[in-house]
Amino acid sequence: MALSDYLVTDDLTIILALVAAGLFLLHNLYKPQALVHPILLGRQSDVARVRNPTESAVYRNYGTGMLGRFPLRPTKDQHVLLDLVNPDNDAPRTLWSSKTTNPELRTRVANVGAGLVQLAGLSPQESNVLLLLDDGLEFVIADLALASHSIPSFTLSSLSLLSPVLDSHPPSAIITQASLLPQLLEHIYDSNESNHHTIVVVGDIDSLNLPRLNNVKIMRWEDLERQGTSIEKVTLPTPDPNDVFTVAFYKTPSGALEGVQLTHQNLTAGVAATRALMPPSSPISPLDTIVSAHPLSSPYGRAIAYTALFEGTSFATVDSTKLVGTEDVHTMDGLKDLSTTAAYRISSPTILFVRPAHLKSLCDNILHQATKSSWILTNLAWRHKLSGILEGYITKQSLWDRLVYDSARVKVMGKGAGTVRAVVVSGEPLDAHALTPARIALSVPIINAHSHPRCPSPYPDAASAPASDAYAFMYIAPVGPPLEAGSNPVGELHVRGPSVGRPLSVEVEPEEEELRGWRSTGERAIVAPNGSFKITVRHKTT
Repeated sequence: MALSDYLVTDDLTIILALVAAGLFLLHNLYKPQALVHPILLGRQSDVARVRNPTESAVYRNYGTGMLGRFPLRPTKDQHVLLDLVNPDNDAPRTLWSSKTTNPELRTRVANVGAGLVQLAGLSPQESNVLLLLDDGLEFVIADLALASHSIPSFTLSSLSLLSPVLDSHPPSAIITQASLLPQLLEHIYDSNESNHHTIVVVGDIDSLNLPRLNNVKIMRWEDLERQGTSIEKVTLPTPDPNDVFTVAFYKTPSGALEGVQLTHQNLTAGVAATRALMPPSSPISPLDTIVSAHPLSSPYGRAIAYTALFEGTSFATVDSTKLVGTEDVHTMDGLKDLSTTAAYRISSPTILFVRPAHLKSLCDNILHQATKSSWILTNLAWRHKLSGILEGYITKQSLWDRLVYDSARVKVMGKGAGTVRAVVVSGEPLDAHALTPARIALSVPIINAHSHPRCPSPYPDAASAPASDAYAFMYIAPVGPPLEAGSNPVGELHVRGPSVGRPLSVEVEPEEEELRGWRSTGERAIVAPNGSFKITVRHKTT
C-alpha cells in the first residue's frame, strides 16, 4: 500500500483537527499571565549564609528589593504625620461621608489645633490628649492637629481600658463622642477625682441628661473649630520624625494593660509597608476606595487610614471598629458588618482590609449562591478555576466566571462584585483551608498579612526562638512566600524594624547591637527556610 493511502483524510477529520488546534490555542492565549514569576517565589527572604539547627530565617518583604532596607517613608518628602496630606493634591475624595480635599483638610487641622492650644489650654510637648472617638473624620483631624503641635495622643483598643488608662495615665484633655460622654462623666464622678478635666465633645449633647461636675469643663467640637478660624496661625516648628506622637493602649494576652509609643517615623514606615501590599503593576491610586475593618485606635488601622490619605483615595471603616455596641470580631456576621459602609457616601470599594471572619462570611455566601446553578456546571467551573490557581494566575474574566460566579458575586456583594480588586486579611490567624475557596469565590489577589498591636506595618523583620510544637501550625495559613519542606524552627515571635513601636514597659534598650530593637509579640511562629512563617496566638489579644 502506498504512503499516500495513509494520508487520505475526509472532511470530518480536518474539521476535528482544526477544532482541536483552535481549542489548544484558545486555552493558551486566553489564560492570563501568572501573578508572580516562579523564580521569585524562593527569593523573598533574607536568610543567613550559615543556618545552624534551630536557627530561624528572617522574613523580608520582597517589595523592598533584593535584600534592601525597609523604607522609612512612602517618598522622600514624608517625614512627619501632616506630610502625608499633600497640599498640592487638591482632588476631592470622600472620607466616610465627607467630601473634602487636602487643602481643606489641612485648614481644618490648623483651626482645630489653634483651638486646642488657645481655648483648651494645651501646651506643646507638655500636654497629652485621650482620643475617645469612633472612627471618623474628626479622629483624623484631631490626630493630625495634635501631632502637628507636638501634643501626644492616647488611643484605646477597647472601652474596657478607659478606667485603667485614666487612673495610671491621666490625660490633660479628652476628645470624645457625645454618646460616650455620660459614661466618661460617671467614671470621673465615681473616682472622686479632684483634677480638672477639659472634655471636647463631638456630636449633639443637648438631649443628654448630664451631671454637673465642678472640675469638668465641656467644650463643643464645632465651637472649638469655629473659634479656631479667627485665631492667628503661627508657624509651628516641624516635629522631629523620632518624636512620639501617640501611645496606643491595648490588652496583652495575659489581660494586663500595655501601651506602645509610636513616632512619626513608625507611622510613615507603616504607610510605606501598607502601600507595598499591592503589586507594583496595580498600585493604590486616587481612583480606589478603601474599606477597613481595623480601627484607627490601633497602629495598623491608623497606617491603613493614612495610606488612604497619602494616596488620595476615598476611605471608610465598618461598624465593628466602634468602641461600643459592636460584636465580637470572632463571632460576628462579617458580610453584615461589611454592608454597614453603605451608610457612608463613598463609591463602591475596590480594596478591602478585613479580618478572617469577613473573608469567610463573604466567600461562604458567594459559593452558596454559586451552587444554585447546575451542579455539573458548578463542578466544572470549580475545577477550571482551581486549575488556574494552581498554575499561578487569578482572573474574573474567564468563561466560568461569566457562567457561574459573576451572578453569585452580584447577589452577595452588589456593586462591589465588579469593583473589588484586592483583599488584605489580617487581625487573627487565617485557616489555611479557607484560602483556595476564597480565591475561587472572589477571583482577586488575597493577601494574608500579619499585624500586631505594637506595629503599624504588616512587614516587620521576624525571627523565632527554638521550640518543638510544629503540629500546632498545621492548619494555619502561611504569611509570606510559599512554604518549603524541611525541619523548620518553632518558637516565640520577635519583631523589629522602622515601623515597630516601643512598649511603655521597655525603658532601656539592650546594650548589645544584635538585640536592640527586637520586640516580643507574645505569639508563636514556625519559620520556613525561605522566610515564610505561620502564626498562632495562644490567647486572645485585644
